[in-house]
Amino acid sequence: MAMAVAQHRESSSSGSIDKHLDSGKYVRYTAEQVEALERVYTECPKPSSLRRQQLIRECPILSNIEPKQIKVWFQNRRCREKQRKEASRLQTVNRKLSAMNKLLMEENDRLQKQVSQLVCENGFMRQQLHTTSAATTDASCDSVVTTPQHTMRDANNPAGLLSIAEETLTEFLSKATGTAVDWVQMPGMKPGPDSVGIFAISQSCSGVAARACGLVSLEPTKIAEILKDRPSWFRDCRSLEVFTMFPAGNGGTIELVYTQTYAPTTLAPARDFWTLRYTTSLENGSLVVCERSLSGSGTGPNPAAAAQFVRAETLPSGYLIRPCDGGGSIIHIVDHLNLEAWSVPEVLRPLYESSKVVAQKMTIAALRYIRQIAQETSGEVVYGLGRQPAVLRTFSQRLSRGFNDAVNGFNDDGWSVLNCDGAEDVIIAVNSTKNLSGTSNPASSLTFLGGILCAKASMLLQNVPPAVLVRFLREHRSEWADFNVDAYAAASLKAGTYAYPGMRPTRFTGSQIIMPLGHTIEHEEMLEVIRLEGHSLAQEDAFVSRDIHLLQICSGIDENAVGACSELIFAPIDEMFPDDAPLVPSGFRIIPLDAKPGDKKDTVATNRTLDLTSGFEVGPATTTGTDASTSQNTRSVLTIAFQFPFDSSLQDNVAVMARQYVRSVIASVQRVAMAISPSGINPAVGAKLSPGSPEAVTLAHWICQSYRQVYSSLFYYLGSDLLRSDSLVGDMMLKHLWHHQDAILCCSLKSLPVFIFANQAGLDMLETTLVALQDITLDKIFDESGRKALCADFAKLMEQGFAYLPAGICMSTMGRHVSYDQAIAWKVLTGEDNTVHCLAFSFINWSFV
Repeated sequence: MAMAVAQHRESSSSGSIDKHLDSGKYVRYTAEQVEALERVYTECPKPSSLRRQQLIRECPILSNIEPKQIKVWFQNRRCREKQRKEASRLQTVNRKLSAMNKLLMEENDRLQKQVSQLVCENGFMRQQLHTTSAATTDASCDSVVTTPQHTMRDANNPAGLLSIAEETLTEFLSKATGTAVDWVQMPGMKPGPDSVGIFAISQSCSGVAARACGLVSLEPTKIAEILKDRPSWFRDCRSLEVFTMFPAGNGGTIELVYTQTYAPTTLAPARDFWTLRYTTSLENGSLVVCERSLSGSGTGPNPAAAAQFVRAETLPSGYLIRPCDGGGSIIHIVDHLNLEAWSVPEVLRPLYESSKVVAQKMTIAALRYIRQIAQETSGEVVYGLGRQPAVLRTFSQRLSRGFNDAVNGFNDDGWSVLNCDGAEDVIIAVNSTKNLSGTSNPASSLTFLGGILCAKASMLLQNVPPAVLVRFLREHRSEWADFNVDAYAAASLKAGTYAYPGMRPTRFTGSQIIMPLGHTIEHEEMLEVIRLEGHSLAQEDAFVSRDIHLLQICSGIDENAVGACSELIFAPIDEMFPDDAPLVPSGFRIIPLDAKPGDKKDTVATNRTLDLTSGFEVGPATTTGTDASTSQNTRSVLTIAFQFPFDSSLQDNVAVMARQYVRSVIASVQRVAMAISPSGINPAVGAKLSPGSPEAVTLAHWICQSYRQVYSSLFYYLGSDLLRSDSLVGDMMLKHLWHHQDAILCCSLKSLPVFIFANQAGLDMLETTLVALQDITLDKIFDESGRKALCADFAKLMEQGFAYLPAGICMSTMGRHVSYDQAIAWKVLTGEDNTVHCLAFSFINWSFV
């Protein structure tokens, strides 16, 4: 079949074609010529001039065609291919938009019905208020809002179970597409073109409930298969066992399911569920998986194994999956639970009484996971290091599961608590039967002589943004971690035994390299490898790498994202990164607690130390009294769990080390939390800070004001003012000081002066952070000659208010030498009574040697 290509058509596809062909000239290709050109196009869509000439020589059937005409053919062929792909993409987008439009129309219809129902109920209530007494009104109101009680069914025979299943289906559908629950939009989850779906939570119903609906590019049966495998996507699900399954007689199946879930902290017991799950198809082709609890707290398999659990209730919930024209599915998800909040401490009850938490941990997680699988199936997601998405997903699940196992410490997993009098702040538990292998192959499991020891604790934080704290812990590991402890755990696992093989003397630089592996579709969770750099101190091992590698997941670090918690979980891993690597996870989990009405406390004076980073590095600054009072109500619970391999002969020694290490980590975290807290109180214990510590803005004003007072004398050395402008005030002065090119440091006036503030250049020069700065004394940064020069000029500094230090060398906290052209020291006076608050230093033109 001949193929005609008109010159004017080719001009419409490419603006550069008309200069290659003469006006009015037509080119006709035979079927053989087109076939030859198509073969070359498959190999090389854009051949060079030499390749085109070679093509003419190799294919005699193309000898009568000019090279420029062949060039035009390839240009047009590329344009047609591009148009075909674009048309296919637009068709896919159009199908998705049509399905989403249908979903939105249905949602709009449901909302209109809900509005009509509320208007009728409102009118009825108004009529009752006008026609009855107050007592009658109360009674009538009760009769209106009372939830009808479900009649009991015999759950011991198939007929009774089928009756329960049909009733569950009806109630679930009324929640998924009807008005059985008063749904309101999920806070912070506005629907839009980039949204995963439409999310809602219950406003007033028994228990806690959440609902989601969205479009997914998978078939209904595949979606149902994924969602029924709850442990694969619900991180809090410890196990799910199907004990009985039989056909329902209408093409569906009924299953009796026992599910165990983890507790998020060490302060509350875990939950379990004994449910009936019903899978069936509707007349319109939709697939439904619905579920509800069976009555009785003592029912279910093996009551002895459930001794560490509190029986919770699943009210009619499930998944409605409808196929779309052209592929894909529209899915409705409903989770409706009664989590028995009475069984947890009062401070934690918001976690168990919040529909928002259920939405974040279950409903949204389910829809996100399905979308993730759909994108991986279509090839839209590409991960680094050549790893398959399923392998990386398994690593994330194993890290999370290992951390949850450590936090909960179930007896049937082999965990037992060491002697504890109940007053200990750190709980020590041991497990001598734990298998660390990621596979069921015994050959790949670790042999061991001892077991795993876990030190864990939970504590309440106030006025600390969880996202900011976890982000700081991730980016500044040296502020809280002891790299020698990381080396101990890594060496124990690398030896292939829990016996500690010993560790050669190693110096860790404190630097870490973060290598990303993958992330979820909305970047709410990241999987990465951390390399901690170490250098051997032994001469014979000078060229042997002492680096430590950690596999780590980090989630909830976006302050604007909607998430149930913020986590940082890590485990030592071999640098070869095998798929079945044994993992011993440790880490942090911070769960925000919703503020309760009337729980506001009087704000304290905002006296805190040197927190410039509250405005520029790690958190928002408190600028108004309203903001401060609001932040007073933010509470969260922090859970820390660290696991250590041990040899049975060293159990007591490892237990002592683990308890001390976790306590030191807690102290470091409290220090970090205090620094990033927007309020002026210690987030752990609520103690007031020293009243002598000014606000960051006030301190910046004092530094610059004191500098100007001795400016006429300093002009000889510097030639300009510190900020070169007298018009800067307030936050602008603070910002300019923070970003000043010279390293500006302040230290206290004590017998052993310690640094209390540094701008960004100062922190870079000392290679430290604002939190660690307060552990550095003034004498540590100067060498011997620098200390002598400072001591010689100290009396002059205190007498005339400033001193000039000549060019010299100082030291960073990492041991690196720093040179500076000159340094100026001056007294910082308070604005009220001109008393000396601290000493300031400015290092000019500094650089690493």
